[in-house]
Amino acid sequence: MELERFAELERRIRAIVEEHATLKNRIRELESLLEENNARLEETNGVVQVLNGQKDAVRTRVDVLLDMLRDMEVS
Repeated sequence: MELERFAELERRIRAIVEEHATLKNRIRELESLLEENNARLEETNGVVQVLNGQKDAVRTRVDVLLDMLRDMEVS
């Protein structure tokens, strides 16, 4: 009877150790994915900043052109 209990305890401990190893591997995988996604996000934020700068430059040029047209209409 005692040997059966020890065998059951051993089985449970082995299962816990295996699950722990599986979870550690999964955590490593998820951390790697997170790092990749953070790098992509950083890159995307850089692209957005460039595009916003370009948009602002275009808006400024359009405003200047519109002002020139208004000045022509007045003359």
